Amino acid sequence: MPDVVVIGCGISGAATAWELAKSGCSVTLVDRYGPAAMASGWTLAGVRQSGRHPSELPLAMAAVKIWEGLDEELQASTGYTQHGNLRIGLTPEDLPALRVIAQDGEAVGLPIEVLADAQSVRDIAPALSPAIAGATWCPTDGHADPDATVNAFINAARRLGVETVYGEAVLSLESRSRRICGVRTTSRTIATDAVVLATGISGNELLAPFGSPLPVDVKNVTVVRTRPLPPLLSQVLSVASACNSDAACAGRQELDGAFRFTSGIKSWDGLMREKDGRPVIAPTIASLLETLQSFGDVVPAVREAEIDAYWCGLVDQTPDALPVLDHVPGVDGLVMARGFSGHGFCLGPLTGRIMAALVQGQAPPLDISAFAFSRFSGLTTPSSSPVTLHG
Repeated sequence: MPDVVVIGCGISGAATAWELAKSGCSVTLVDRYGPAAMASGWTLAGVRQSGRHPSELPLAMAAVKIWEGLDEELQASTGYTQHGNLRIGLTPEDLPALRVIAQDGEAVGLPIEVLADAQSVRDIAPALSPAIAGATWCPTDGHADPDATVNAFINAARRLGVETVYGEAVLSLESRSRRICGVRTTSRTIATDAVVLATGISGNELLAPFGSPLPVDVKNVTVVRTRPLPPLLSQVLSVASACNSDAACAGRQELDGAFRFTSGIKSWDGLMREKDGRPVIAPTIASLLETLQSFGDVVPAVREAEIDAYWCGLVDQTPDALPVLDHVPGVDGLVMARGFSGHGFCLGPLTGRIMAALVQGQAPPLDISAFAFSRFSGLTTPSSSPVTLHG
């Protein structure tokens, strides 16, 4: 019988399993599909501090400190690079919002500045179009390889004895007197005293018997990956125009030269199919065209690239676009890391430490009061707070 069952094998679940195993817990990691099959594999994989909500900034800054030594700790490459983030303003009307982002970062000691004209931005990233107004620049931001990162966590966890169970959906959480006692999957019941829900868009069906659903509005984002180009861009880019919401996009060049870039947030029609045991969501032609146009306007060289793949990723958006990192109210032994609203990848290594602490009844390494489940008490209808997808 494992001490803890972690449900969800994205970066949050994989990092949690590893942290728990390091502390001596026996762990079973369960996923309906497999490693990084959903949000953590679909993501742009930015490792970003800039542009975050002030309550999330300290977590992102602490997470970056972990990222800086993560390859050595995991004994594997995560593809992590730290070459900065540019939050692009397309018009002069965008600059006031960029100044607020910089002020929020400076207030907690983040190295960030506003570049108030196109040339100063292009001095850092020459591949960008001159038809921009400015940007914020945070040199300590970066990006990683999402699949390599999740698998590095899993392999490190396995070396410490973590059992992985793939291809099994979790049907229910078993409890006695509102205390967790097991997890029932499509093929077995796993007895345990503790469960971590790191399930992204799913999980409310497991919480329903306890009357504790998380208010989430599932959105989607179109992602395009090109075939490799020569090195053009080392930074992560994001664009959000105050004048044109359709101009929202984000992107980066991967270490192999391929570009990976995304559209802005969209409504999801609920359609998802499976291929080779993995979930697949296809974008509409309109969304694909918009994504290609908006990112090509910012990085013109991408227009000459051949498309390698495209897909949609799903976003578990909470009403305030912040995650829940907390015990589930009224259920002993159940904790949750969900609702990251499109920007949980960077936080993954720290999320693992936070969840491991909560499971073991310890104080988390940082203040997480802003991410309490109770802030949604009585709220049943998700709102549409802004979501940032560049990390």
